[in-house]
Amino acid sequence: MAANEQHYTLPRGTLDRPAKLLIVVAPYYRDIADQLIAGARAEAEAWGASHDLIEVPGALEIPTAIGMAERMSSFDAFVALGCVIRGETTHYETVCNDSSRALTLLGLQGLAIGNGILTVETRDQALARARVAEQNKGGGAAAAALHLLALSRKWGAQRKGVGFRPSEGEFRLAGHSDDTPTA
Repeated sequence: MAANEQHYTLPRGTLDRPAKLLIVVAPYYRDIADQLIAGARAEAEAWGASHDLIEVPGALEIPTAIGMAERMSSFDAFVALGCVIRGETTHYETVCNDSSRALTLLGLQGLAIGNGILTVETRDQALARARVAEQNKGGGAAAAALHLLALSRKWGAQRKGVGFRPSEGEFRLAGHSDDTPTA
């Protein structure tokens, strides 16, 4: 049984300068979400990072909110929190697969994201993964985001413009000649 297995976690890292973390949560299962948030906040504080929290309607909206925050705000790293419990329909697969895929794509664009969206069969499984005294995947997701941030800082300066918004002067409005101002 998985509960008896030993899991290795990286030691807590350090950051070379202050970090601002955005925790994005879908609180559909409020009690589980609150425990994930508590874990993420505790881990952020242990790293010395500041954090903000926003709520979105569901797990599918988490990647969109993170993408918007990256383009419109000044966060250094992101934590995705929520819980999807298998139901009677195939909606479970859609939510799990699409939210995970979107977070992965954002990560591949250079965002430091920790994925703490629980995808479980039962409420008991969710509670075991959310409780601070047990696995707390919220804290694990915050640690993952901050480890990735530390790694990105080690390898070089953060590059804004990663993602969907082009840099200034990078595109022109359709139908305009080279003499007209760019958008």
